[in-house]
Amino acid sequence: MTQRMAIYMQDKVDFREEIELAKYMEERGFSEIWQGDNRLARDAIVFMSAFLSNTKRLRVGSGVLPIWTRNPAVIAASFSSLWEVGGKVDGQGRVMLGLGAWWEPIASRVGVNLHKPLTAMRENIEVIRKLLAMEEVTYHGEFVNMTNVSLDVVWGDKSPRDIPIYIGATGDKMLEMAGEIADGVCLNYGVSVDYVKRAIALVEKGAKKAGRTLKDLDLPELMVVSMSNKDPQAAMHEGKKLAAYYFATEPHIMKASGVSEEIADKAKALMGWPATNEDYERASAVIPEEIVRNIMAVGTAEECRAKVKQYKEAGVTCPILYPLMGNIKEVIDAFADGV
Repeated sequence: MTQRMAIYMQDKVDFREEIELAKYMEERGFSEIWQGDNRLARDAIVFMSAFLSNTKRLRVGSGVLPIWTRNPAVIAASFSSLWEVGGKVDGQGRVMLGLGAWWEPIASRVGVNLHKPLTAMRENIEVIRKLLAMEEVTYHGEFVNMTNVSLDVVWGDKSPRDIPIYIGATGDKMLEMAGEIADGVCLNYGVSVDYVKRAIALVEKGAKKAGRTLKDLDLPELMVVSMSNKDPQAAMHEGKKLAAYYFATEPHIMKASGVSEEIADKAKALMGWPATNEDYERASAVIPEEIVRNIMAVGTAEECRAKVKQYKEAGVTCPILYPLMGNIKEVIDAFADGV
């Protein structure tokens, strides 16, 4: 079986260059591209549309879209539109819908109260799935309310949209629920191989509730790849900066990674919001190298491939590589032989 391999796009590289890189990924045999709906910098749906329009085979996913920023009917309509843009390859649509519960400090700053994320996620998925199946939906939940709503396609293809739904999950309860109700789980980055093993066990537990097995679910994972053959220490430094940022601003990742609160508190004390490059530099000094090596692929291409292999052996179905240093083409070349 051919190994799936993907690249994760954020906003570090000019978009015109990203389009060319997407075409190059396709040439080198990569299977998919996932676009982050990151910070308030780039909208995933806009960029997914462009990737689909400029490639022929690559599958394209949102990694991940917050459920709080769009009504579920609008999400369904947007992804139905992307499904039309992408067309089908070998009878299968090219679009994947990854949903997440968003994160702080963005949510509270724009007036969103992140309460009962499990209930909110379940309601969104139940409704979106029915809408993508071209059903008419009446639903009255705690977070989602609609009456006689459907994707009112008048012209064109009215068939059900074969769009798998993924949950971007990190916490135990969300992982278990993802196994129960989603088509797949987009596992987070900045976590250890041991964490991935525990996470997949929780997904399996949830799958059993729905009479399913792990084979019924897709388990891609975002993976930081801080790679440099010329200067592995520079790659390590960039890894420390990213680790400091996440430990300071996203405590759920810190907890999942088994990082001590002492280190996280030190990083938080040195990291502002929005973080400046100076903040990154100061906070990186408190992050030990062993932590970086534990939660990401860092160093030479050989070292990075060896680390990604560990995640695959733990059960990850598709590595979604995030080239931290912006050297996307170099990372594509380093991993192309394995796809």
